[in-house]
Amino acid sequence: MSSRSAPDRASPEADSAPPEADSAPPEADSAPPRILVYGYGNPGRQDDGAGVLLVEELAAWARSGERPWLTFDSNYQLNAEDALAAADQDVVIFADASRDQLEGFRLRGLQPSAAVSFSTHAMSPESVLALSAELYGARPAAYLLSMRGYRWEPNGALTREARKNLEDAKAFITPFLDRPAVGLPVPSA
Repeated sequence: MSSRSAPDRASPEADSAPPEADSAPPEADSAPPRILVYGYGNPGRQDDGAGVLLVEELAAWARSGERPWLTFDSNYQLNAEDALAAADQDVVIFADASRDQLEGFRLRGLQPSAAVSFSTHAMSPESVLALSAELYGARPAAYLLSMRGYRWEPNGALTREARKNLEDAKAFITPFLDRPAVGLPVPSA
């Protein structure tokens, strides 16, 4: 699902310093940074689909206003081909469900992995970033927005608890997407 267009903060866990991008933050008069929000997971496995659902909802929100700096994409998993999509952006926000015992959701900065590791089935966000740097010379600022999931059964709907975490994460990230010059609130470690 690719489309161009995307507040009550519920105790997100945030860690890692914001990653360094190749360019300085935009001036107030300049165009906003190009931002890709990429959700991944399996919507057919209950809470595993939270990242994809978040992207669908943010894309619908973005279409309701003039936000041409936003791009949205989603898939069951990350692939080598996603390195090109990341290379075309100034900021990439990966969104996924997590089995970790988070307090709702967590936003953390990402860096390309030192060793690109992937299988024929999936890649990590860090591996996508490493390929983007290696193949295209691009190093966008990158983040992982993890939303706690609770159930992973096939053919089930998103749980009520995961829906709340998704809504809280969406409320947290939306102000940045709407006015990206404000920056993402990721404290240093």
